[in-house]
Amino acid sequence: MSVQIFGHKSPDTDSTGSPIIWAWYLNEIKRIPAEAKLLGEPNTEAAFVLQRWGLKKPALLGDLASDTPVIIVDTNNPEELPENINDADIYSIIDHHKLIGGLETKGPIDITVRPLACTATIMHDLMGDEAVKMPKAIKGVALSCILSDTLAFRSPTTTAHDRAIAERLAMDLGIDLYVYASEMFDAKSDVSAFSDAELLRMDSKIYAVAHTKFRVSVLETTSPKFILDRKDGLMASMNVVAQEDGVDQVLLFVVDILREEATLLVPNELVKTVAAKSFSVAATGDSVVIPGLMSRKKQIIPNLTT
Repeated sequence: MSVQIFGHKSPDTDSTGSPIIWAWYLNEIKRIPAEAKLLGEPNTEAAFVLQRWGLKKPALLGDLASDTPVIIVDTNNPEELPENINDADIYSIIDHHKLIGGLETKGPIDITVRPLACTATIMHDLMGDEAVKMPKAIKGVALSCILSDTLAFRSPTTTAHDRAIAERLAMDLGIDLYVYASEMFDAKSDVSAFSDAELLRMDSKIYAVAHTKFRVSVLETTSPKFILDRKDGLMASMNVVAQEDGVDQVLLFVVDILREEATLLVPNELVKTVAAKSFSVAATGDSVVIPGLMSRKKQIIPNLTT
């Protein structure tokens, strides 16, 4: 049976690309049958990356049968995985997020969690000398993952190692990584085809803070006005999404990639309190700008408090 490789729900570029990278490595280098899968439709940036490098979109995972061999990438949070993930036979985890807890395995497994900005960087390291054998499309996806997760090195999660690997891949591919990153971010910024509820779920993760469960949504864009112009509809949809998804509150951060700041929508007193206690900003209206806020993993989640 082929190993099923997948990342988190609401797949971004890293959770779309990393399963493809690792499936290539297992199939072509390790001779282990493996398939890349998705737990949802990729966002607009990830869809652009697949088209740019001529790669087929991985199939949706569907029902996960008990004892299916799986490899989890770009997450270790059960909230972001199939409900019956602990019934699967988890072979390994490759991730760059903090440990959440709650996963159970049927035996000892390989776990690689490193303080790097991107899962693809970790995979490049794990391949060692075999990384040079990656075909052009796989190198392109790996570069895309790193540029996406680092926001072209603007994110505070960026390490010198992430940057070095990205620059090496760009050199191998013969492309200007900054020009290419701009193309990716333009694709990510085009959200006109999505409903308000879809935007709130597009790049989001569920986290509990004390007794409050949040869906933390981040929309990274070079054109924040197009999203903020929909502010009223987005805030009106928050209650519906929260009820449907079993959370207490949706938090939406619109990250301006170029200005390196985030706008938090403030629909109620709870979010106003979160803004004040978590980020030391006073929200006097229905939104507040937080300078320098770029990373959910490093700046938002660790500071969330109620």
